Amino acid sequence: MTTPRRALIVIDVQNEYVTGDLPIEFPDVQTSLANIGRAIDAARAAGVPVVVVQNIAPATSPLFARGSAGAELHSVVTSRTHDHYVEKSLPSAFAGTDLADWLAARQIDTLAITGYMTHNCDASTINHAVHAGLAVEFLHDATGSVPYENSAGFASGEEIHRVFSVVLQSRFAAVASTDEWLAAVKGGAPLERGNIYTSNQAARARRVAV
Repeated sequence: MTTPRRALIVIDVQNEYVTGDLPIEFPDVQTSLANIGRAIDAARAAGVPVVVVQNIAPATSPLFARGSAGAELHSVVTSRTHDHYVEKSLPSAFAGTDLADWLAARQIDTLAITGYMTHNCDASTINHAVHAGLAVEFLHDATGSVPYENSAGFASGEEIHRVFSVVLQSRFAAVASTDEWLAAVKGGAPLERGNIYTSNQAARARRVAV
């Protein structure tokens, strides 16, 4: 078993999701914020590099407008030190940034993803990382989603977060709690992700059993 060379990626932990116009619905934002803080502290203690990502939109944008209070990083991040900072304007933390080069220079092979939102910037970053050959871990209780309603229908924050977590575990990331991740870091062990075949087989077996 090879010890992962991890980096903790803290995505868009900004006031917009806490006190602004895009409040995280599920999991409870105070729970996820506390777990993000725990993950950062554990990473620092273990020598795992911490990358802080901040989404910035044009000053005229209704969300994350440059210079606005909503775009500012939350105090759970600003009160702690980090190793690298990435400003982005697209969902993936890799798109138009130096993140890939920074990780490669440090021979990082595993990303641990925290922050917001599960279904948008987290998922986009995870997919980008997997396509680049990196292993990914997703801390499901240090992340979160909001509800949506549009021409395609309605989904609650809980539904979106739950479904994305299941899909991520089926192929893209090892989905784990913060406690499970802390134990893996302490033990120098990787977390296990699933695969499409076994995930589908388990679902089909459940349906037959019912």
